[in-house]
Amino acid sequence: MQNVRITVVLAALVYLSGCASGAKMENMVYDNQAMEFAPGLENNMGVSNVTGGEETNPAWTSEIDNDAFTGALKESLLKQGLLSGTGRYQLEAIMLKVDQPLFGLDFEVTTHVKYILTDSQNDGDVVLNETIAAPYTATVSDAFAGITRLRLANEGSGKANIEGLLKKLSELKIDSAQISMAE
Repeated sequence: MQNVRITVVLAALVYLSGCASGAKMENMVYDNQAMEFAPGLENNMGVSNVTGGEETNPAWTSEIDNDAFTGALKESLLKQGLLSGTGRYQLEAIMLKVDQPLFGLDFEVTTHVKYILTDSQNDGDVVLNETIAAPYTATVSDAFAGITRLRLANEGSGKANIEGLLKKLSELKIDSAQISMAE
């Protein structure tokens, strides 16, 4: 009888607290400030692969899945004038880990994403190989419910990570003769 009571109480808590939902693509798109990029990158990038994301289990915690992050990455590159269907430069993103809190009032999430940009016309030479760690904190004023606050923190961290990538891409100096980082 005791186990039945505990099960009923836990089921009620889950029902009242709601279900976790995954990070939404549209909330991770970086569309704030237009950046300047080397002419060689403009309309010349494609996204070849995004891996490492996790599907959200509605009974557990919010996560960032591959499809949502891919969509946010492509849309961000498109808004910056970099994305083309079959660009010379191909970007791979590997989500290495997402640090999330279990409890708290303010939820700080940090995404760690490794980006590899290759030149498909130059024997696949690696142009950029960077791991970007980007924290974002969602507070109680952003959302009272913890599951919503965690999703907002995931989305904010994903967006900040994409912004970090765009800043790295803006430092690249690409012309027909060479590929190098800005000094």
